[in-house]
Amino acid sequence: MDWQLSTANLDMIQFLRRLVQTPSLSTQEGAVAALIAEEMKRLGFPDVRIDPMGNVIARLGTGERPILLFDAHMDTVDAGDPAAWRHDPYSGAIEDEVLYGRGAADMKGAIAAMVYGAKQLLEQGLPRRGTLVLAMVVQEEPCEGLAIREVIEEQGIQPDFCLLGEPTNLGLARGHRGRLEACITLRGRSCHASMPEDGENAIYGAARVIVGIELLAQQLNSDSLLGRGSIAVTEISSEAESRNAVPHRCVLYVDRRLTSDETEAKALTELRRTITREGVDAEVAVSEYRATSYAGYPCQARQYHPSWLLPENDPFLMRCAQALEGALGSRPRTLCWQFSTDGVYTAGMAGIPTVGFGPGEERHAHTVDERVRLADVVAAARGYAAIAAEILG
Repeated sequence: MDWQLSTANLDMIQFLRRLVQTPSLSTQEGAVAALIAEEMKRLGFPDVRIDPMGNVIARLGTGERPILLFDAHMDTVDAGDPAAWRHDPYSGAIEDEVLYGRGAADMKGAIAAMVYGAKQLLEQGLPRRGTLVLAMVVQEEPCEGLAIREVIEEQGIQPDFCLLGEPTNLGLARGHRGRLEACITLRGRSCHASMPEDGENAIYGAARVIVGIELLAQQLNSDSLLGRGSIAVTEISSEAESRNAVPHRCVLYVDRRLTSDETEAKALTELRRTITREGVDAEVAVSEYRATSYAGYPCQARQYHPSWLLPENDPFLMRCAQALEGALGSRPRTLCWQFSTDGVYTAGMAGIPTVGFGPGEERHAHTVDERVRLADVVAAARGYAAIAAEILG
């Protein structure tokens, strides 16, 4: 494989292995952030820092516009049961030119490729105009858009273009559905479980709402590009004075994926109509994400993230495709992601032209035996360098 022929490529693969071998659950990214910052400095990046939230930010170029932002998240979901994996999830094992481990595809392969793609720029004396910013951010998994909003709004970085490194199998992603997390709180009336007729079981009310949500799922809008809206109950809890008391409270969390023209107001109205139809005492609201970053920074955000879709003839998308064709030898296919990304903020809220390009396949994210092909990581590094050269060269 050609990735074996270059010392720089071997260094990149070893860096990727170290990234995968370093666990980085959300709010616990400190060790991997230090590893990334150290590697950037070792490679000669002129301006590397860690912001108050714990995001790693590097700048290359003149400091002037245009500003191209490379965005990748450092955090991963949990690995689950290690015994279910073919290789230890934090081993960074390589077999048949494929690297296995939690975060390999989502998205430490892209982090390694972005860092070494930027190194290629430095070796070519680029950028000659404008600025490349690399932002390796925290807590994307539980709350996409949270950290990149901090980078843009609080750290004074105002990009003209954004490139997301989420897995695309080396294609170009131009959008995806939005996401809303709703919290439904059902109220009952407690009584002794030996006389349930004297109370009102909040769990029974929740069961009726869940059936109503199943029916609602069949009626959601569909878009030819972004796909159908979806809805799923993802968590349920109840409260009672004891296990021999009827619960007086039950809480459901609902994951609602929003296709084009579906808004927060529309999604909440649908849920309220379901509650009314089922005749239960309940209220629904957008849930709030709250956490403290590994750096001690308090984080808070509403869990509403709009859909976004870059037009097929957008100039930034077309320039990315042209650069990748020159670097990789073929025109990349365009696609829309099924999952959600930081694009909900950069494109959906801030209106920044945003494109996704990364090694790895979307279907391997969050799965047992998550993996990335080494040749694709090498190709992605070339692709990132080519896109930056196209925009800033």
